[in-house]
Amino acid sequence: MRLGRREPRYAVAMVDPSADTQRLDDPGELLRRASHRMRRRWVEVLQPLDLSPHQVRALRAVVSGESLRLSELAERLAVANRSVTDVVDALVERGLVERGPVPGDRRAIAVRATAAGRELLGRAEKARTADVEDFLGRLSVAERHQLAALLHKLVD
Repeated sequence: MRLGRREPRYAVAMVDPSADTQRLDDPGELLRRASHRMRRRWVEVLQPLDLSPHQVRALRAVVSGESLRLSELAERLAVANRSVTDVVDALVERGLVERGPVPGDRRAIAVRATAAGRELLGRAEKARTADVEDFLGRLSVAERHQLAALLHKLVD
């Protein structure tokens, strides 16, 4: 045994996802890869805005309504209450949303978007639209419509 250096108990293989040559004709694998690529791009697009995809989803839900209880926001986002609290805390800290009381229920807390939150969401959505256009740019308009129709069959 060498001093000052611990041997690992187990090895973890580092796999390059782009090197995955298995199942290249499998629609499920292709869909997973396309989704993963879009997710990575979305994270990169949001970096200059200092936002995460989770924060944008929460901000979008809050902006779409007058105000939301934290429990309603968690339900809309399909996440645990604790998870939504962490996301809202980060948005409050940046002045993008604010917490306030729910009229008639002194125990409940509602979240409302601020003007800064609405403005930043607008910038994020604009950047997202441009990135999606770039990502789908190699498809014709007809192919985009066909892709959208097929995806609707899977998610509706």
